[in-house]
Amino acid sequence: MDPVEKLRLLGLATCYEPAEEVSAAGRPLSAPAGLPADLSGLIHYAAMPGGKRIALLKTLLTSACERDCFYCAFRAGRDCPRATFTPDELARLFLQLHQRGIAEGLFLSSSILGGGPHTQDRLIATAEILRHRYGFRGYIHLKIMPGAERDQVAAAMRLANRVSVNLEAPNDRRLAALAPHKQFTDELLRRLRWIEELRREMPGPAPSSTTQFVVGAAGESDLELLHVTAFLYRHLGLARAYFQAFRPVPGTPLEARPPTPPQREHRLYQASFLLRDYGFSVEELPFQPDGNLPLDTDPKLAWAREHLAETPVEVNRAGRETLLRVPGIGPRGADRLIAARRRGRLRDLKDLRALGIAAERAAPFILLDGRRPARQLSLF
Repeated sequence: MDPVEKLRLLGLATCYEPAEEVSAAGRPLSAPAGLPADLSGLIHYAAMPGGKRIALLKTLLTSACERDCFYCAFRAGRDCPRATFTPDELARLFLQLHQRGIAEGLFLSSSILGGGPHTQDRLIATAEILRHRYGFRGYIHLKIMPGAERDQVAAAMRLANRVSVNLEAPNDRRLAALAPHKQFTDELLRRLRWIEELRREMPGPAPSSTTQFVVGAAGESDLELLHVTAFLYRHLGLARAYFQAFRPVPGTPLEARPPTPPQREHRLYQASFLLRDYGFSVEELPFQPDGNLPLDTDPKLAWAREHLAETPVEVNRAGRETLLRVPGIGPRGADRLIAARRRGRLRDLKDLRALGIAAERAAPFILLDGRRPARQLSLF
């Protein structure tokens, strides 16, 4: 199999690995324009800190796997095409794409072959070739394998801009229903703890860290997922949690399980950002009796309807933390609003629109100079 053919097989396999090319709302960003036909689906726009976007190549190092995770297309024993890159081969291919202006950064994951530490060595070797032999200084995201050793995690962090560990489930019990031979605490969560410990020891800028959950395959609730997400944000310095709605794969033990509605994935992203950026706690989120978020309502809007409809926020006086509770006002909008009111009082919805705030969403929950803003009421 020639390298581009391997790349098509292994790159398309990363559809199960949401990463930087997923927007803040959990939706894929559009692909870069003008790609060669044989690279369609392999190059993605990735959102970097500060809003910059780069063309990101996503690929596995190998799709041959010794693990038998119940939901995975590449589980051991399943009849499917397999391919493997050597570190040299993949590094050379990426460099060619980079020199042609096709790929600016690399997201590199892998199935597990020969054990987690052996697979991690091959991922690290690929990044070392790019950094040290070819002098590549661009963006690299490296996956940390289950069971990787602490020194390997440290080596990956010296080479990468971002590292990630796929927890897949919120706890040991749920993980056992997805991946019976993975250990939630010892193999996975411990690596995220190491990343945070090593980050504190590193001189200069340290790589960020992320994780990923499979949603809906193990009977877990949104409450379970968001409890562990909040813990990771608060205590382990996680930059972002990714959520992948379960889709059944033929030839796997979970092939008869129904797919998870995409809207559930979307609500989890919204709630995750409320925890990370808006000062919400898990206890404040509007869970239903079954522990899931309502699919038909934005969780921030649901909270505001219960807490702000009768006690609206005066935007000319409220602190940043309170402003972030108002639908339509995000972190940047709150900062712009606070800066604008130093120059004069805000009296009209058009003043908020000029600041990039979704004024119509905010209107039912705010006061402008002591008055509720005039607005068109919904017919429904």
